[in-house]
Amino acid sequence: MKKYVIERDLPGVGAMNAEELCGAANTSNAALEQVPGVQWQHSYVTGDKTFCIYLADSEDAIRKHAEISGFPANVITEVKTVIDPTTGG
Repeated sequence: MKKYVIERDLPGVGAMNAEELCGAANTSNAALEQVPGVQWQHSYVTGDKTFCIYLADSEDAIRKHAEISGFPANVITEVKTVIDPTTGG
């Protein structure tokens, strides 16, 4: 599977409370059950966007998840590699 960052425009998402975020996660999880070859790792929530980290077989699978869940996949970017402080040696 490839790793992707999905940018979603979701106005007001950063103001959602824990119960609302739980509902959103449940909606995403239900959609994931219907789309093989897609795994949600986690999401970063900002004021009006989320940046979601997914493993998927293809961009098409991510688009299908977005369609079923109702959460837009405005920008899908494949991650080519990951670096961190230890990369510097």
